[in-house]
Amino acid sequence: MMSARGSPRDLGSKGFIAMTMNTFSMILLFLISEVGASIHEYQNETFMRRSNSFFFHGGSEGLYASRVVQQHSQPSEDNNSLNGKSFIRFESITFRRTKESSEKKNDMQQNTGLIEAIIVKVRDRNNIGGAYLNSDAICCTPELAKENSCKLGEVIIRENPDDPNGPKRIQTFFAGKNEESKMVIQTVDIKSTGMYYLYFMFCDPELKDTVISGRTVWRNPDGYLPGKMMPLMTFYGLMSLAYLFLGLVWFLRFVQYWKDVIQLHYHITAVIGLGMVEMALWYFEYANFNSTGSRPMGITIWAVTFTAVKKTVSRLLLLVVSMGYGVMRPTLGGITSRVLLLGVVYFVASEALELVEHLGNINDFSGKARLFLVLPVALLDACFILWIFQSLSKTLEKLQIRRIMAKLELYRKFTNSLAVTVLLSVVWIGYELYFNASDPLSELWRRAWIIPAFWTLLAYFLLLVICILWAPSQNPTRYAYSEETGDDFDEEAVALAGAAVKVTGDMAIVLERKDRKTLVGADRHVFSLEDREEDKKE
Repeated sequence: MMSARGSPRDLGSKGFIAMTMNTFSMILLFLISEVGASIHEYQNETFMRRSNSFFFHGGSEGLYASRVVQQHSQPSEDNNSLNGKSFIRFESITFRRTKESSEKKNDMQQNTGLIEAIIVKVRDRNNIGGAYLNSDAICCTPELAKENSCKLGEVIIRENPDDPNGPKRIQTFFAGKNEESKMVIQTVDIKSTGMYYLYFMFCDPELKDTVISGRTVWRNPDGYLPGKMMPLMTFYGLMSLAYLFLGLVWFLRFVQYWKDVIQLHYHITAVIGLGMVEMALWYFEYANFNSTGSRPMGITIWAVTFTAVKKTVSRLLLLVVSMGYGVMRPTLGGITSRVLLLGVVYFVASEALELVEHLGNINDFSGKARLFLVLPVALLDACFILWIFQSLSKTLEKLQIRRIMAKLELYRKFTNSLAVTVLLSVVWIGYELYFNASDPLSELWRRAWIIPAFWTLLAYFLLLVICILWAPSQNPTRYAYSEETGDDFDEEAVALAGAAVKVTGDMAIVLERKDRKTLVGADRHVFSLEDREEDKKE
C-alpha cells in the first residue's frame, strides 16, 4: 500500500513543491499586473507627510544630458526625431482632493490649492528645504516669508543664478471648488547628466488625502532605458557572442569525438545552450525596451525564466560533477530525489526574485521586496556550496585511496577553480554590500551595471573551466566511469548492502561456531565410548 500511494517523505516533498509553485504563480500574476517601463504609472497614489510638507515620490533614474537642444515642449513620438534628446515628460497627471477640502474654498477664487512637481538632481538635494536658512522646514513659513526668503505656501528651493540646471519646479493650481486639477502636458529637457528625482509636493494641510494619477515618461539620449541599465544592453550583446563562440567550439569537439561522448557531456551542452538563449533574450528585451519605452512582457518573462532555469541547471551540474557523476558513479542512485527537490525549490525562489527585479516600474534603486526575496536565494546558494564541497571532499578521498591518479588530478584542478570562484564571490559580495551602503541615493549609478555583469562573467568563467576539464576527447577513460575500478555509485545502497553483509557474516560466524562445538562434542562422545570399550576388553 505504501509503495502504491508513495511514502510520507515523497508526499511531503510533492506537497512542498506544489505549495511553492502556487506561491510562484501568485507572485507572477501580481507582477504582470504591475508591469511597466521607464514610464512611471501613478494610480490614485497618496501623499506622505514630512516636516511641514506632503510629498509623493514620482520616480528616480539616471539620465544623461541631451546631445541636441529641445525645440518643442512636447516632442514627437517618432524615434528618429527623439535621437539625442533626454527629457522627463508629464502626461495626463491629475490631482484629486477630497470633497471636504474643496467645499472649504470660495468658488470665486482662482487659485485654491497648489501642488508642485519638483525635479532635482541628487547632488542638489540640499537645495530643497530650509537647511541653508537654518530651518528644518520644507515649506515656506510666515517667518521666512517676512524675510523675503521664500513665498508662503511654496516649497523652499534655493535658486542659484549661476546654475541654470538646478532644481526645477512646475506648479499646478486647483480652481475654485473643483475637486480635480490636471497638470499641463509638458516636457522638461535634461541638460546635465545626473541622478534625477521627481517629487510631487504641497504645503496646504487642507489638501491632505489628495491623490495623484497619470504617468511620466523618462528618456535618455539613446533610448528609454534607465541610465544604469544602458551599458547592460551592450554587455548582453557581447555575452551572446561569447556563448555562441563557446557553443561552436564545444559543438565541433562534440562532433569530432561523438563516439566517446559520455552522459555528462550532454548536461554541459544543455548549460551552454541555456546560456546562449538567456543572453540573446536579455539583449533583445533591452533593445525592445530601449526603442519603445515599454518592457515586452512576453520576452521579459521568457528571459527571466531562462535565467532561473540556467542558474538552477548550472548549480545542479556543479553538484553532480562534485559527486563524481559520470566519473565515479554512473547514476546518482538514492539521492536523486533530494537533488531534484533542491533544484525545484531554487528555481522557484530564483524565478520570484528575477520577476521582482525586472517587472514593474523602473527606478534606479532597489526596493524592499527584492531584499525579502534575496534571503531565500542566498540560503539555497549556501546549501549548494556546502553540499558541493562536501561531495568534492568525499570524491577526492576515494580517488586518493584507490590511487586513480588521472581522475584525482582532474578533480584537484576542478576543486581549485571552484575554490577561486567562491573566494571571488565572497569578495564581490563584500564589495556589493559596501557599494550599496555607501551609495544609498544611487549617485554612482553609472557604475552600478558592473555588479550584475560580474556574476554573469563569473558563471561563464566556471562553465569554461568545466568545458576545458571535461572536453570530449579520444581518451575518455581518463575521466569516464569504469566498472574495473570498482567505483561505487550509490553510497546509501552501499551502506545498506554493507550492513546486510555484516549481519550475514555475523550469522555465519555464529553458525560456524555452533557447528564446531557440535563436532567437538561428538568427537569427545566417540572418544569416550572407545575408551570404555578398551577398558572392558582389558
